[in-house]
Amino acid sequence: MSNSKDAVRKILDAVRADKRTSLTAPEGKVVCDAYGIPVPKEGVAKSAAEAARIASDMGFPVVMKIVSPDILHKTEAGGVVVGVKSAADAEKSYETILANARKYKADAKIEGIQVQQMLGGGTEVIVGSITDGSFGKLVAFGLGGVLVEILKDITFRLAPAT
Repeated sequence: MSNSKDAVRKILDAVRADKRTSLTAPEGKVVCDAYGIPVPKEGVAKSAAEAARIASDMGFPVVMKIVSPDILHKTEAGGVVVGVKSAADAEKSYETILANARKYKADAKIEGIQVQQMLGGGTEVIVGSITDGSFGKLVAFGLGGVLVEILKDITFRLAPAT
């Protein structure tokens, strides 16, 4: 576990050095893995062909999402495609997401396209934390996925929350 926690420290230090306040999804996965929090299988593609290979290896359907520290609201940017059902669709979706992201924010640093196992059932949630100048450490929790951006159904509680 100490190697896992070292990986988390390395990510957090890099994010801080970049003067960012949010993790990318792949960075968040490393944190979840380190603490034993299960998440869907995923990989980051740097080309359309690689996206097709990752998706094929993982099994369909998959979800594809832009990976950029400069694009936090992926749905607004056209950076999410749900229900990709074939290698050809994965290649097409890769190109579409990339074009949409560049149109949304031309100078965004794009690290790739996340290809993620699409799970059925359950409820997708968002969990986060912030440090507020008045209240200190806060934990955020709410409906995840596209709903976080559409419904903005999120709550903040003082840490530790029980």
